[in-house]
Amino acid sequence: MKLIILDRDGVINQDSDAFIKSPDEWHPVPGSIEAIALLTQANWRVVIASNQSGIARGLFTTDALNSIHQKMRQTVADAGGRIDAIFVCPHGPDDGCLCRKPRPGLFHDISRRYETSLTDVPAVGDSLRDLQASAEAGCLPWLVTTGNGIKTRTSSQLPEGVQIRDNLLAVVHSLLNEAP
Repeated sequence: MKLIILDRDGVINQDSDAFIKSPDEWHPVPGSIEAIALLTQANWRVVIASNQSGIARGLFTTDALNSIHQKMRQTVADAGGRIDAIFVCPHGPDDGCLCRKPRPGLFHDISRRYETSLTDVPAVGDSLRDLQASAEAGCLPWLVTTGNGIKTRTSSQLPEGVQIRDNLLAVVHSLLNEAP
């Protein structure tokens, strides 16, 4: 099974310091929907692992989050792609949960769901916490310079072996060994 794990905000859709609170605020990063469609057509399973502390902060409800994800899934489906699963941490930064990145809990949940090791599974993120969580789970971390990625790229704490690309589409072209 070919599996890839993606962060959502800043990788698939535009990020916002004010949080993405409704489907109207969800806008894809250029090329990200095409990238997911290419993965689907190449028989990859696309899974999302996303911190969504806006729920714990009372900024939006689980129903609103589900509506955002429905819009995202439909946009991807309209392009010929598929998102196989979405794993979310709804907790706040001070809740002490094991699923909030940079902890690897969401990745362990994905491993259990798919009954597979995450060793060498590509995981794409735009923040240091995405890369740290994926590396701790055994994934191959990929950093995109969309979202918070430009700032993240300058961190002295990047996990060993992190691959850096401009966006999700560039990552997918690299994984599929295609020229952009």
